[in-house]
Amino acid sequence: MSIGIDKIGFATSQYVLKMADLALARGAEPEKFSKGLMLDATSITPITEDIVTLASDAAADILNDDDKKAIDMVIVATESSIDQSKAAAVYVHSLLGIQPFARSFEMKEACYAATAGLNYAKLHVAAHPDSKVLIIASDIARYGVGSSGESTQGAGAVAMLVSQNPRILELADDNVAQTRDVMDFWRPNYSSTPYVQGIYSTKQYLDSLKTTWVAYQERHQANFANFADFAAFCLHLPYPKLALKGLNKIIPKDLNPENKERLTNNFDASITYSRQIGNIYTGSLYLGLLSLLEQSQDLKAGDKIGFFSYGSGAVSEIFSGRLVEGYKDLLRSDRLDIFAKRQHLSVSDYEKLFYEEAQLDDTGSTQFADYQTGAFRLAEISEHQRIYKGH
Repeated sequence: MSIGIDKIGFATSQYVLKMADLALARGAEPEKFSKGLMLDATSITPITEDIVTLASDAAADILNDDDKKAIDMVIVATESSIDQSKAAAVYVHSLLGIQPFARSFEMKEACYAATAGLNYAKLHVAAHPDSKVLIIASDIARYGVGSSGESTQGAGAVAMLVSQNPRILELADDNVAQTRDVMDFWRPNYSSTPYVQGIYSTKQYLDSLKTTWVAYQERHQANFANFADFAAFCLHLPYPKLALKGLNKIIPKDLNPENKERLTNNFDASITYSRQIGNIYTGSLYLGLLSLLEQSQDLKAGDKIGFFSYGSGAVSEIFSGRLVEGYKDLLRSDRLDIFAKRQHLSVSDYEKLFYEEAQLDDTGSTQFADYQTGAFRLAEISEHQRIYKGH
């Protein structure tokens, strides 16, 4: 049975901070971010935008009424959870109007969880061929003002509809995962921002890629010669420069120049959106896929795409898929134009908007200013209950 990604959608915030402005405000050269990180801008969310609204916007962009009747599982992967008990997927299920007899839940393992969700979705469809699974990677990467991680923030959600006979990407059964207990990035319950061992995390990312790739080759009796089978390789994108270092580590030195150029060009296509959005944790890998599909100039049906998923802590996975005939019909050509319409923020306005916290009264209630959002917004908190509304 052919199972994979039938539809893919994306949503981000309506506000943007230029990395050049942030660099100047922090006393750094703009090239430190534009070349050192390969980032040009980052999406910034107001208090009325969270993982629920972003996830709902991303899914609403691709679902029709028939999809909502067929979906019997909703998975939200995130490390920006809004509740320690109630899953964001339950809110999303309600806001989208999906039929009631569906399983809805949340998954967590840093930036990796959406890949686990994608695998679970594949297994579910294999057992129930007529079903469809909605998997959404939704996150807001937020660090402290002036912190070392401030330049790698971002916000967004990628929604994927998984079904049999997919129209975009058929997933292979070649997944190889690795788990190692390390403390490279973590956020305890009592902290609103994460703790990061930056250099150590970079080393873990690169070593996890290298060792998982070796295991992938051994398990599938592969060797460097058939790296040429990949038309493109999408990697987790905490920032694009790190992914580029990773790709260069696994491309064999004796790969012919034509294949190497194609991989490099398609890598550039895969980071186009991330350069404008920033780090979206669980969604970063799949935003790379979407960017690749919509920005590459030489992909075609049947092309094999490799994936490297990584989540600090740490879990990594390598797998692949093949493009399906007609996949381009399910994509958009105006994505960059949409990004360009976001409202630019000054650094001082960004600091006020991005770090605003809810001020609850004695009843645990508050209402919010009317910020720009997508189709859905957090309208108020009433007696500690989050109230979402659509525009």
